[in-house]
Amino acid sequence: MNAQTFGALLWRDLHVARRNFAPVLIQNLLQPMLLVFVFGRLMTGSGLMPVAYKSMLLPGVIALSMLFAGVQSVAMTLISEFQFTREIEDRLLAPIAIGWIAVEKITAGMLQALVAGLVVIPTAWLVMGRGLMLSFASPVAFATLSILVALLSAALGLVLGCSISGQHIGLMFSLILAPMLFFGCTYYPWSALNAFPVLQKIVLVNPIVYASEGFRATLAPHLPHMGRVPVFIALVVSDAAFVVAGLSRFRKKALA
Repeated sequence: MNAQTFGALLWRDLHVARRNFAPVLIQNLLQPMLLVFVFGRLMTGSGLMPVAYKSMLLPGVIALSMLFAGVQSVAMTLISEFQFTREIEDRLLAPIAIGWIAVEKITAGMLQALVAGLVVIPTAWLVMGRGLMLSFASPVAFATLSILVALLSAALGLVLGCSISGQHIGLMFSLILAPMLFFGCTYYPWSALNAFPVLQKIVLVNPIVYASEGFRATLAPHLPHMGRVPVFIALVVSDAAFVVAGLSRFRKKALA
């Protein structure tokens, strides 16, 4: 790896993200905040949902926000650079191995996902109001989990960005991301699927399940959640699988 070139590429992506900070922040926060306001404020305030649901919902919203931020920052950029602006050709001419260009994309996506996830916490706290019970007694576990989820979102974005054409962007959200989110235990705990044993086992292939349950185990341990050990193991395996697949797809597409 050429560290200087890697740093320059990363700095450029972060500079572009900083210049577009306001629209990117609004884009990443709009859907999570709508969910938080409707389910965490309106429905709990009207008595249709118990107040404890606020603490159940927020960890899933954090996972959702990080997933969207990482996938959009990496996948949408790659689709644009490969098929429209052709900017990727300039990057491929840089004095650095092709694989490290993909790693730089993942790193930039991770940083944006981390910012999106961390911004959700105080913002949602203000929107939800009283009754939100979160615990920050395990900062190391929370930091580790955040890094793993950020890596998951960026690596997934790399796979999607190198696999989907610009004409099929809509299908990426409707056929891939939407089912992952709705069956990713973002709005409910995994234990809520006990009445649907077959579905409960099928959703275990969805890595978002472990992201949502991991944040619940860390931030709301008083509520039903998966154990931390299987969550961390599943996330590490998922991260490794998506990184390997993403690097392979990027190399093939770059050399095509």
